[in-house]
Amino acid sequence: METAYFIETIIKIVTILLVFSALAGIGTYFERKILAFMQRRLGPMVVGPYGIAQVAADGIKLFTKEDIIPTNVVAKIFKIAPVITAATAFMAAAAIPFMPSFTVPFTDYVVNPIVADINVGVLYVLAVMAVGLYGPLLGGMASANKYSLLSAARGAAVFISYEVITGLSLIAPLMMIGSFSLIDMNNFQNDGYWMVVYQPVAMILFVIAGFAETGRTPFHLVANDHEIIDGFGTEYSGMRWGLFFIGEYANMFFYAFLISIIFFGGFGDGTGLGALALLGKVAFWFFFFLWTRAAWPDIRPDQLMSLCWKILMPLAVINVVITGFVLMF
Repeated sequence: METAYFIETIIKIVTILLVFSALAGIGTYFERKILAFMQRRLGPMVVGPYGIAQVAADGIKLFTKEDIIPTNVVAKIFKIAPVITAATAFMAAAAIPFMPSFTVPFTDYVVNPIVADINVGVLYVLAVMAVGLYGPLLGGMASANKYSLLSAARGAAVFISYEVITGLSLIAPLMMIGSFSLIDMNNFQNDGYWMVVYQPVAMILFVIAGFAETGRTPFHLVANDHEIIDGFGTEYSGMRWGLFFIGEYANMFFYAFLISIIFFGGFGDGTGLGALALLGKVAFWFFFFLWTRAAWPDIRPDQLMSLCWKILMPLAVINVVITGFVLMF
């Protein structure tokens, strides 16, 4: 039995790594197509039918480009920073249930939908995703470029600030559920309404914080598109730059899973089309990340920090207090 569990765990880990690494590349194609459609452009069209082979072309380019290490960088830290970003993104996936449990055909063996159903799953996911900020921070600090350093410092300030909002927004739902397990959160919503019905303010706060956590527009202050440089990644090339990219898109998918599971019923009771329903919700939230980029400009750093500490944090605290009073009476 232990051998079967070990093999099952290895298969889950390899599947998550392969699937979401591929989805990160495919996500870039859909983002370029969606943005092009919203801006009355065509997007990728040259490589393959409707540009579909552009994903493979980009992957080949990243793997074959020269890995340049500038002369004055702190080489060891410069090299490890992209790995931290990608690794922490995939480590967070260990406590996320991606589908209902199912039985292997022609056997009685039940496969659980999660790598590790730990009883502090939400805390684990948020903690590991928070560690991911060290990737951009160390990458910018190790670069021999003052603009990369400024970008890294700016990004670290945003990540740390919005981690507070992420945590506070989840306190109220956790008070209602009484568990930190994401599977328990999914099951809690089977007997009643989705959590968004009970906690709409918490959902809005969590989604807003998600844009900051993943560095997406309108909170894309780590490397603003209208700046000449590429922020903390300016000195990177080839697959090291690609690891930053994979980490960002993997985080978007994982955050979309968290929103869907915590606030929108997850995969339900595991019967019928539960897995497809969850994938549909995740696809919507991934599209929402892209839609917002097309519709909103970046805001200034002072506006972003003011929004965090003067508006979102008080709202989160008030929501926790109100939830506490409701549960008491």
